[in-house]
Amino acid sequence: MARLMEQVLNQILEAQVTEQLKAKPYERTEERQAYRNGHREKPLVTRIGRLVLEVPRIRSGKFSTEMFERYQRSEQALLLALMEMVVNGVSTRKVRAVVEELCGTEFSKSTVSELCKRLDPLVKAWNERDLSEKEYPFILVDALVTKVRKGGRVRSQSVLIACGVNRDGYREVLGLMIGDGESEATWSEFFDWLKKRGLKGVDLVVSDDHKGLVNAIMIHFQGASWQRCQTHFVRNILEACPKSWQKQLHARLRHIFEAPDMDTARLLLEEVVQEFEAVAPRAIERLEAGFEDAMAVMALPEPVRRRLRTTNAMERLNREIRRRERVVGIFPNEEAALRLIGAVLMEIDEERSTGHRYLDMTEYWTWRQEQERTVKAETNKTGRGAA
Repeated sequence: MARLMEQVLNQILEAQVTEQLKAKPYERTEERQAYRNGHREKPLVTRIGRLVLEVPRIRSGKFSTEMFERYQRSEQALLLALMEMVVNGVSTRKVRAVVEELCGTEFSKSTVSELCKRLDPLVKAWNERDLSEKEYPFILVDALVTKVRKGGRVRSQSVLIACGVNRDGYREVLGLMIGDGESEATWSEFFDWLKKRGLKGVDLVVSDDHKGLVNAIMIHFQGASWQRCQTHFVRNILEACPKSWQKQLHARLRHIFEAPDMDTARLLLEEVVQEFEAVAPRAIERLEAGFEDAMAVMALPEPVRRRLRTTNAMERLNREIRRRERVVGIFPNEEAALRLIGAVLMEIDEERSTGHRYLDMTEYWTWRQEQERTVKAETNKTGRGAA
């Protein structure tokens, strides 16, 4: 079948060059446009195998045929399919097997990897896009650890990720960066990079209580509030509680965090302290120490609180990355990790930006205007008093 197809396609090529030159081989005619100059071999991969075509050469010009334009479109479709397979967590070995089945030819592991590198400029452009056109009042940050080969060894690397809620209430993935850990210096570099890209208008940052992360937030987002993730906070409290009391304490903690206002939350806190101080002193100590940071969201209007109390949205994002990353296991280099994780986040970001609005920001912006007027009035009053 492959040999038959070669013969047919070569006959088509000869017919096309004859039509283009307006003369058959060795034919003398006044309409002749140019002369043949032999042939060149052109390999063509098809579903029935690898074909070698004899493409005519023209002495003073270039032979053109739509056949290769159609081939190039098919090749692009194949490359896009390969990249989509990689993004969806299909291993290189499986990609090779699928290509061999479809095309009847073998692709080396390095060839597939090279093809997939076509994602790099797309991921880089998205990850470095300008953020200055919008405000992001709320951002959520988190990190996950993955394995990357560096210097001939497998090393753990932290993937730092930031998501934001823009002024219209839609979520966006703001960017990712790979670092050696979650130190204050690493998070500071990440936040500085986001701000250089135009991140502005941050009013609340939601994260866990990793020391390096919290310190970096305090430095780079002065004037914004920090919301300690309540899910992580409860977990930390229960770790310090005797197992026999964990269920009861957990139920009481939920009542505190679901309180309608801070006054009610503080009354419930006092009751929990009195009830559990004797049986779980270390747990109560942690609760009192982190209470204010875990309740920072209560200063905001009620419609936006629930989804900003925790980093659960980031946890779901991490699970989606893990689902794709698990097939790879160990990334061959840092670029491969950025390529796959970045492509996954691009896909999620596109879905979010065209999907449902995450938060209704109407009441929030009304509240912000009232806050700004109050601050301005107090400033003017202070200024007149000093005068």
